Parts: sequence; C-alpha cells; structure tokens
Amino acid sequence: MNRYHLVHVTQFYYDGPVSESYNEVRLRPLHDERQSCLSFRLRTQPGSQITSYHDAFGNWVHQFNVLPEHRQLSIEAESVVLSHNGESSVGDGTTLESLDARRQAIFEDYFDFIAATGYVPRLPALDEMQEAAEQASEGTVIGFARAASDLIHQRFQYVKGATQVHSSITDSIQLGAGVCQDFAHLLLGLVRGRGVPGRYVSGYLTPRHPAEAGSSVEEVIGGQASHAWVEVYLPDTGWVGLDPTLGEPVGPHHVRVAYGRDYGDVAPVRGVYKGRAGQSLSVDVRVRPALDDEGHEQIRESSAMKEAAPIVERPQQPVQQQQQQQQDLPVSACKP
Repeated sequence: MNRYHLVHVTQFYYDGPVSESYNEVRLRPLHDERQSCLSFRLRTQPGSQITSYHDAFGNWVHQFNVLPEHRQLSIEAESVVLSHNGESSVGDGTTLESLDARRQAIFEDYFDFIAATGYVPRLPALDEMQEAAEQASEGTVIGFARAASDLIHQRFQYVKGATQVHSSITDSIQLGAGVCQDFAHLLLGLVRGRGVPGRYVSGYLTPRHPAEAGSSVEEVIGGQASHAWVEVYLPDTGWVGLDPTLGEPVGPHHVRVAYGRDYGDVAPVRGVYKGRAGQSLSVDVRVRPALDDEGHEQIRESSAMKEAAPIVERPQQPVQQQQQQQQDLPVSACKP
C-alpha cells in the first residue's frame, strides 16, 4: 500500500476587476476498494461557502461562488490518499467473439461509455489501428485493449502544447502527437469502435522512486503529475485501467479523481465570471509520500487550511441539471 499527500493549486489572474464568479471543481480523489481518500480540504481565496454533491457518475463535485469584485482567484485542494496494491495483471479471458454475442445487452447497460462524444467521435481514420489491435489481441477483449493502448504509445508522440483542452481525437490523428488527455480519448475511440465500453479517468501519477518525491510537475514523468488514462469494461472482471501515455497497465501509482465519458465530464475546474477583464492561469500539482522514512506523518496543517470554511454536502444532483451545467459552464482551467 502507498500513502500520498497531494496539493493541487489553481491560480487565476485578471487584468481588471471581475465579479460574480461561479465555479465547480472535481478535485477530491475517489474512495473505493482500490484507493482510500483519508482526508480532503478545499480552500479558495477570496474565501467562499463551499457545497458538495456526487454527480451521476459518482464523482465528488464542489461548488462555490465569489460575488464581490476581485482580481485574483486561488483554488487549493489538499488530500491524503492510500492506494491499495493491485490491478497490474488481469487474467480475464473473455473473447471478442463472446463480447459480440453479448453486444446488445452491453450496449444497453453501458450506452454512455460506448456512444460517440464530441471529444471522441467515430472516425474511419481509426479503422486501421483497430484492425491492427484485433490482430494482436489473441482473440480476447483484454488483449485487444492492451494492443490498442500499445499502438497509441508507439505511434503518437507526447508533445506538450501540441493540442488544447477542446481538441478532439481528429487533431491528435492529424498531428501524430498530443498529451495524456488526447491519448486517453484515442484509446476510447478504438475500444468503443469495437464495442468495448470505455471511460475517461482523471487523476494523478505519483512518484515511483523516492528521488521523484517533491519534484516539480514537469519532472514527474516527462509530462505532468496531473494525469489521464482509460478504464475498459471486461464482462467477466469489471473495469480495468490502461495508460496509453506510459504504455502500460494502471497500477498503485495512479490516483483516480473522477471518471466520465470524456474530459468534458471530469474537468478539474470549470466556471464563469462577470467582467471584461482577460485572465491568465497557472496550475501547480505537488505529490509526495505522506509518511517519512520512519513512518511519521509529513503533513503539517497550515494556518490557511485551519481557516478553511467547512464544506456543506448536498444530495446528488439530477442528471438533467448536471448536463445543463456542463453545457453552460465553459472550461476555464485545464491540466491534462
């Protein structure tokens, strides 16, 4: 088991006064049989009253409003997560032929994770890769998914800034490059095209070696600590994670925060504000072990965290209202 301390800070700077800022964030790690979220704190500056609920996919959503005029907005999420060992090796032997025989039932049960989306449209350009993955699959669903992930890792180059937050897989295919968000969408396009349910996962990639602890975001994997990957559904096993950016299965160093149909369902920070001012953005993610070499807790509660307002929990929001918010609130921050 691995215990990690994560701090995710988003800073917005405005070149003039703004007001009536309405925001929602998905920054609290999931708590289930694969990982435990031991603690979570969310603080904003200027201060605000924060409420929370679970969305239709089971993700934690926190909402807050900053109504007075301000020229800067800071959002700081701090959590401690215990990642349980497992998931690296999966022996599911479900065949593609068996999957085809259950296609109608799977489509009805997992429609949201098979249907095309704006980020993951159906594209003939993926047909060749899908055929290549099937040839290398040895006839199994997990073999197909792993082969598809490997093909993306081999054929596409990780290039920071090659795409932007609203890019679809069309842009990645044309460029032959992208970032983890793009590679996750590409893998979703391949597996969904074969009838395999797949969901987008946002989270963090924690250090694998002690020397990486405390490293800057850009030093963790030659990419970013804030990360994205895919989970595919195996009929006889359940959801299994694959990371096409790293070209390997998901393991205990992947900390899951939220999942959905694509990036649009799990944007870490989303909001709107009133005013004519432009904005700039900075994001900093810090990940380190929560225990020192002697097993002592490394977290020190700051005075700022002591002043954080309590979070008010609300019932799960109706799906229709969630979807309307997703359409109305443009993404104002992204860390792929």
